Amino acid sequence: MPIAPANAAGIELCYETHGDPDGVPLLFVMGLGAQLQAWDLDLLQAFVDRGYYAIRYDNRDVGLSTKPAVGDVNVGERIMAAFGGQSIEAPYLLRDMADDAVSLLDHLGIESAHVVGASMGGMISQTIAIEHPTRIRSLTSIMSTTGDPDVGQPNPEILPILLAAPPASRDEAIANGIEASRAIGSPEHFDEDRARVQSEVAYDRCHHPAGVGHQLLAIVASGSRSEGLAALDLPTLVIHGDVDPLVNVSGGRRTAEVVPGAELLVLEGMGHDSPPYYWPQMIEAVVALTSRVPASAE
Repeated sequence: MPIAPANAAGIELCYETHGDPDGVPLLFVMGLGAQLQAWDLDLLQAFVDRGYYAIRYDNRDVGLSTKPAVGDVNVGERIMAAFGGQSIEAPYLLRDMADDAVSLLDHLGIESAHVVGASMGGMISQTIAIEHPTRIRSLTSIMSTTGDPDVGQPNPEILPILLAAPPASRDEAIANGIEASRAIGSPEHFDEDRARVQSEVAYDRCHHPAGVGHQLLAIVASGSRSEGLAALDLPTLVIHGDVDPLVNVSGGRRTAEVVPGAELLVLEGMGHDSPPYYWPQMIEAVVALTSRVPASAE
């Protein structure tokens, strides 16, 4: 897989591109601890078939991208301090991860792209829109939130999954991955075999649990984006499942409320995942959104 040269922050990003480089650029940004393959190739191919140039990549601290040297960080202690209302420090913030994404567009020679982000990837995508408005044509924020503490919070029983100790073996890591997928996924559309394959591929490609904690700190320390989102002026789509136990649907609703003119698509029975069952609705919604951008603006 290609690796983009180190950016100004010293981060090298592993990425893939799919489709014709002359197609409409569509950047996919993945969530907490997830590697680029979490964006299913069949989903990307559906967009390629519609004329898009699809790009997926590993965020910093996961997969084959750079793992920054941040020293010994007690993630649990800092997260609990944040829950107690204290300000905390993080090795990096969401805006740094947004800068990484823009540096990848620079490397690919792409002046601006439509951006689709899931979960933490939605937060990064929102931050791209706020910090780099000329680099984004449209924003699709999936199962994400604004960073406001009164919305988008996980069900309490999900917290142990976020803060679990690193697994001691490959088998344990894969079993934990399946359990986590079941716990946060769409109840009626969970596919254990699919979850197993995803966990196996992720472990064998790169097992780096420390990165999950660092990314979680970035989320918590970055605070609210509502003020910046309220100043946006670009086509925006918010997609969220109504039974998401990890990022409550209130986070998606708030995002759609604060972004001027944003569309909200709430999918019945969807949890914190995107099973193939929901792809047709999601694809049509994203295509409709991106089609609102005049060719002259691209």
